[in-house]
Amino acid sequence: MNNKTLSVISYITPIGWIIAYVAGKDQADSLLKYHLRQSLGIMIVSIVFNIIMRILAAVAPVLSFLGIVGLLILIFCILGIINAANGAERPIPLLGKMFEDKFDFIG
Repeated sequence: MNNKTLSVISYITPIGWIIAYVAGKDQADSLLKYHLRQSLGIMIVSIVFNIIMRILAAVAPVLSFLGIVGLLILIFCILGIINAANGAERPIPLLGKMFEDKFDFIG
């Protein structure tokens, strides 16, 4: 697979991220490394958000409606897929700048 395809796959579930990382670690270019960082950051934010929402829903069920914000994470993944498919190294809105310099083990 080429690096653009692996960049798109990295946004599709953690298993897709692992596949993209393992398949592309020998021939990784800046595009793949960039999108691996972005997608890993989104996944970590998603996991933390889900844990916080479950705790809030257990403590105060009236706050369960805040879970709709989880759709924002899905939108971020879709934007990442679009950027990867176009070969662009654009950060994800709101969160992307944080992940550009993080996760040094990727590149």
